[in-house]
Amino acid sequence: MSSGLQIRKDAELDFLSLGALVHRLDPGIIPFRKAGQCAIHVSGGEFNVAANLADCFGMKTAVVSAMSDYPVGDLIAERVRAMGVRAIYKHFKHNGVNGPNMATVYSDRGFGVRPPVVFYNRANEAAAQLKPGDFDWKGIFTGGVRWVHSGGIFAALSPTTAELAAEMMKAAKDAGAVTSFDLNFREKLWKVAGGESRAVETIHKIVEHVDVLVGNEEDLQKGLGIPGPEVGHKSKLDASVFFGMMENVSKKLPKVKAVATTLREVHSTNRHSWSAVAWLEGKTYTAPTAELDVYDRVGGGDGFAAGLIYGLLTGEAPEEAVRLGWAHGALLTTFPGDTTMATLDQVRSVAKGGSARIQR
Repeated sequence: MSSGLQIRKDAELDFLSLGALVHRLDPGIIPFRKAGQCAIHVSGGEFNVAANLADCFGMKTAVVSAMSDYPVGDLIAERVRAMGVRAIYKHFKHNGVNGPNMATVYSDRGFGVRPPVVFYNRANEAAAQLKPGDFDWKGIFTGGVRWVHSGGIFAALSPTTAELAAEMMKAAKDAGAVTSFDLNFREKLWKVAGGESRAVETIHKIVEHVDVLVGNEEDLQKGLGIPGPEVGHKSKLDASVFFGMMENVSKKLPKVKAVATTLREVHSTNRHSWSAVAWLEGKTYTAPTAELDVYDRVGGGDGFAAGLIYGLLTGEAPEEAVRLGWAHGALLTTFPGDTTMATLDQVRSVAKGGSARIQR
């Protein structure tokens, strides 16, 4: 069964994303106020999808971003190359004192009843200085790009990053690419950027040119201002609330052809029930529910998006594409860091029920 998306068969790139590159400092289960050492993970909500598609799924991907020329930038650029992602950067010269900087995300893993805690240092961030006109989209799309992606984290960084995302989406549609946007509503970022009303106004200008949305009920309500029911009393695995909002999505955004998200019930930091849902061209799809033993939950949603996009790009039936996203997202929670360490064989095995305990 077709997804209804008009995906070109041949192109220089399978996938291109626009977003900020960050480095995440991870002290494991130790809270930061007691930390003695940290692992460094290179990340970024938009980059993670490109990295996952390249490293696990063997796709030709690229990231468009800012790069500050100093040792932290060098570390990030090396990790981007290691994941097999082509980099298209606007370079900034670091002054050796206060930037422009590559953003830092601080995130411990929590444990048991203690949840992970995430906070940021995005002061004088290079990516926040990106603006329309910084990239030659016509040149970038000359060889063809099949799928183009960005997200709400990048849009929240500054007024100019949101304008740049809208510029790219329009150029991508003109070039014949499928476009997607992960709403990724982050309360802390939008609070600084002007709150929910600013988020709705900003994101709407971007998603006017978008085919596929990734986001849950809260993302749709807070990021797009789409009315929906109070979900606090519902199970987090109840897909009816999500599907019940699709009529309102269609009315407000008639060009959107698909909306998808993960469903997660958190029993403790290390024990989650996990599923996923998608609405494509009026039809609904639900993945099974798996009980996950979680090592590091960060990046699971980006893992889902990558598997889903891979399935759609390779012509899988929508139900199978959702399963591939669900399986890859589940696997990603078993690795440290924000990007994949899974193989395609592992993803397909989990998608078939081979290694996750599934409740039917």
